[in-house]
Amino acid sequence: MIANIWNSVYPILIAILFFELIIIIHEGGHFIAARLMGVKVNEFSVGMGPKLFQFKKGDTQYTLRLVLFGGYCAMEGEDEDSDDEHAFSNKKVIQRIFIVVAGALMNLILGFVIVGIIVCSQNLVGTARIARFDDSAVSAQTLQAGDRIKSIDGMRVYSATDVTTGLTRSTDDTLDMVVVRDGRDEKLTVRFDTEEYEGKQYIKMDFWLLGEQKTVGNVLKETFMQWISYARMVFLSVHDLIAGTYGVSDLSGPVGAVDVVSKSVKMGASSMLRIMALLTINVGLFNLFPIPALDGWRLFLLIFEGIFRKKLPSKWEWAINGAGLVLLLGLMAVITFSDITKLIN
Repeated sequence: MIANIWNSVYPILIAILFFELIIIIHEGGHFIAARLMGVKVNEFSVGMGPKLFQFKKGDTQYTLRLVLFGGYCAMEGEDEDSDDEHAFSNKKVIQRIFIVVAGALMNLILGFVIVGIIVCSQNLVGTARIARFDDSAVSAQTLQAGDRIKSIDGMRVYSATDVTTGLTRSTDDTLDMVVVRDGRDEKLTVRFDTEEYEGKQYIKMDFWLLGEQKTVGNVLKETFMQWISYARMVFLSVHDLIAGTYGVSDLSGPVGAVDVVSKSVKMGASSMLRIMALLTINVGLFNLFPIPALDGWRLFLLIFEGIFRKKLPSKWEWAINGAGLVLLLGLMAVITFSDITKLIN
């Protein structure tokens, strides 16, 4: 009984701790950058809600709070003017830009490290070259062993990760592919079998990709290319959302993400690490989008200030930030409700 409960609880705990790690890394990036630029940090908090423990070192109050799902780095003069020479608002534009982007940069670095761990833990380094087909492979009517996949439906393929991404984005069973065969580019129209997953049809990958023996060079190259592939997934997802391929019901918030991570924990370390890499890269890039209430909006305002040598009027900034925050919270409420409904169903 206790073992069964623990088996259900521990994946959720790992998922929550990982999300807190993403936040700590993000806010830690702001903190380190602020200290490097000589900005006073009033408080660095791990978690949200009531205080559990705190201590002060220098000018900074370090706090551990009850709810390990959040955190913040509160800088002097971050949201208001200050007479303190060490205030965020009194630093040069380029210094403030560095502090603002440092959080997302740390998330992207964490993603790179996780991808590197994934690649190093594999027996072979994956490629985009076809090794062999399943016995009943439909795609073998057009593709051949030895083909190196160059693009799928116009999406350039650089790694094995790109192959699976290209296949899963298809809306039917037929893909336009470019492969390198005998040193020449071949344009092909390839048909696949499909399989259903969670009410939707997806292409069934009926071939295996070739692996190479690991070297320092190809491990570093594959790590970088997979990191690029995960980053591209974020932009492809936004594109598909705008294009109507996916709706709001297909999005996941914190509740859905915790569910996905906890399921991946049960599937094994490799699956868990891939989801974690995708999530931390997603958080890093999404934070840089010029959306009010996110770091990207503050970055946009700083670039505006740097170009035109003046700040956006405070009343406008507060109004836009307020409206953006309301919209984000509203969207998050809808997504969270959808996540909970999916879990119940």
